[in-house]
Amino acid sequence: MAPEYAQHGNFSAKSDVYSFGVLLLETVTGQRNGSFANSGRASNLVSYAWNHWKNNTMDELKDPIIEDLYFEEVTKCVHIALLCVQEEPSVRPYMEAVNHMLAGGAIPDLP
Repeated sequence: MAPEYAQHGNFSAKSDVYSFGVLLLETVTGQRNGSFANSGRASNLVSYAWNHWKNNTMDELKDPIIEDLYFEEVTKCVHIALLCVQEEPSVRPYMEAVNHMLAGGAIPDLP
């Protein structure tokens, strides 16, 4: 759930982008966002993914069922997902831009 919705009840197209980012992370990691409660790993999947991104340990983040052959695609998906789950809604891309990035378009740097 997007932070602005959870905290203030504000919903927008950018809230959907946040949810899509979480779904994308769940897909490439094989982890559910809710599975992090009381796990000791991180407070949620988004924090867990950010930690691996910052520590350059993407190989530990991806679902082991995904072959290493697809590592570059997994990294691309995590990059896009992290753009989608930015705390501030105004810096999240619109879904049109997300679709363009997934189709092979340029991906901006993370803030």
